Amino acid sequence: MTDWPNHAEAWRQWRDALGGERMHHGWLLAGKAGLGKRDFAMAAARALVAEEGVPQPSGEHPDIITLTYGPKDDKAERAAADGKPFELARSIRIKQIRAMQKRLITRPTLGSRRAIIIDPADDMEKAAANALLKSLEEPPAGTFFLLVTHRPARLLPTIRSRCRTLRFPMLSDSQLGTMLHEAGLPSDHQAIAAAEGSFGAAVRFAEQDLAPIARVISGLLAEGDNGITGRGELARLIGPRTDRERVQAVLDLAQSLAARAARNAEDPIRRARLIDAHTALVSLAGEAPTANFDPAMLPFEIGSLLVAAAPASEPAHG
Repeated sequence: MTDWPNHAEAWRQWRDALGGERMHHGWLLAGKAGLGKRDFAMAAARALVAEEGVPQPSGEHPDIITLTYGPKDDKAERAAADGKPFELARSIRIKQIRAMQKRLITRPTLGSRRAIIIDPADDMEKAAANALLKSLEEPPAGTFFLLVTHRPARLLPTIRSRCRTLRFPMLSDSQLGTMLHEAGLPSDHQAIAAAEGSFGAAVRFAEQDLAPIARVISGLLAEGDNGITGRGELARLIGPRTDRERVQAVLDLAQSLAARAARNAEDPIRRARLIDAHTALVSLAGEAPTANFDPAMLPFEIGSLLVAAAPASEPAHG
């Protein structure tokens, strides 16, 4: 498990709660993606369910239930059951929550406590969130919920109000550099700058070798595009038949660089353009996984949004 230097305060609060007279039953682990919240949830859950004199398994724990993206459909479920590769759903579904709730009818296996981890909780479908709310309102004795969330505002207000929040700060550039080195990855300054405090983003940047793409994106934001030369280079670097993970990494990178440029922009008109570009990139990132985009044209769509934010830019679609 990664050693996370940004977890010290969260651990202090968690251990204080464990040592208190009444442990809160619901917890939100909130912060940007890539800050180790899932690692914290797993370690915190083990600390929660462990009891003196009761041997604890080193592997999967019967009193820690983790809900995350499951198989997409019946075909994917059959593939998963057969140990074959399968496609994941894009949300946490109500049947997963209901299956978890059935387990809550029984007592914990090893001790008196059980932990439920939901990651990411902000990707629960609406029916799943409403079903979970019932368990949060009347939690069984000894049951504790740890909800990993990258975007707390997407959770139902009634869920947020029934949980205590642990916030995870972003990592410093020096911390990111050290962590990349310890992971055996190059601590490229562009990866660190684009990651904006997220180790997960920095790892994706390094593994996907996005440094050349970062240079093209920065150029499009700063200088625009004479014709479609820059956008064509962006398309070449992304690749004609790239996988979804790489496209998402590029979109995350473009958003990060646009946000950084907006923060550094002194001219209000320039800043407004960059903010508009960032908003459009966020929207595109949300549409890309499900919309029927032509893979060859998506890089040009990304590039055009970047060009629109450049000083004295041409219209976004040329």
